[in-house]
Amino acid sequence: MQSSKGTVIMLGAVGILAIGALAGCASGGSDSATATATKTVTATPTPSTSPAPSAAASAGGGSESSSGGSSAGGSGQCAADDLAASIQPGSGGAAGSVVVHLALQNTGAASCTLQGWPGVSFVGGGNGTQIGAAAEQDTGSPHPTVTLAPGQTAVAPLKIGQAGNYSNAACSPRTPDGFRVYPPGSKASLFVADTDYTACDDAQAQLLSVQALVPEGQASS
Repeated sequence: MQSSKGTVIMLGAVGILAIGALAGCASGGSDSATATATKTVTATPTPSTSPAPSAAASAGGGSESSSGGSSAGGSGQCAADDLAASIQPGSGGAAGSVVVHLALQNTGAASCTLQGWPGVSFVGGGNGTQIGAAAEQDTGSPHPTVTLAPGQTAVAPLKIGQAGNYSNAACSPRTPDGFRVYPPGSKASLFVADTDYTACDDAQAQLLSVQALVPEGQASS
C-alpha cells in the first residue's frame, strides 16, 4: 500500500512538472512572436522612407526636398566634406552690381540638410587670406530647411557690388583668387576659384550680400 501511494504521489508531481513545462513553452512562444512583430514594425518604415530622396533626385524635384525634410527623413546637417561649391549665373543684377548663384551640391552618399545663410568672403594672396568685408546676410530672404539627396543642389543668390562704386582710396581694389564659403553651421570652409571680380581690401567698402539657401530652381533672384 505504501508503494502504491508513493507511485501516485510521484505521478502527481510529474504531472505538475509537465504542466509547468508546457506553460513555460507557451509563454516563451508568445514572447518570441512579439519580438518578431516588433522587428517587423521597426524595419517597415525603412524601405518607404529611404527611396524618397533618390526618387526626388532622379526626378530633379528640388522643390520636393525643402521645408522640414530633416525631421521627416532623419537627415543630418550637410558637412563641408560632402559638399562642392560653385558660382552659377544668376539674375544679372542691377546697375553697379551683379547677382550670381552660390551653389552647394551634395556629393556625399546620403541625404543631408542645409538651412540658413552661408558665410562668404573674397580671398586672395595664394593662401586664402580674406580680402575686405565678409558678405552681409539678407535676413529678409526665405530660409527653408533644404534636404539634399546625393547629387542635389541648393543655391544662395549672391550680390556682388562693383569695386568701381568706390574711389581707389576707399576701396584699395584687388583681384581675388576666389571665394571662401562656409556652409551654414559649419566651421570648415570650401573654396571657389574665381578671378572675374574685383575685391576691395578696405573692409568699409561692403561689396557682398548673400541670401539664404533654397532648392535649386527656386531662387527669387
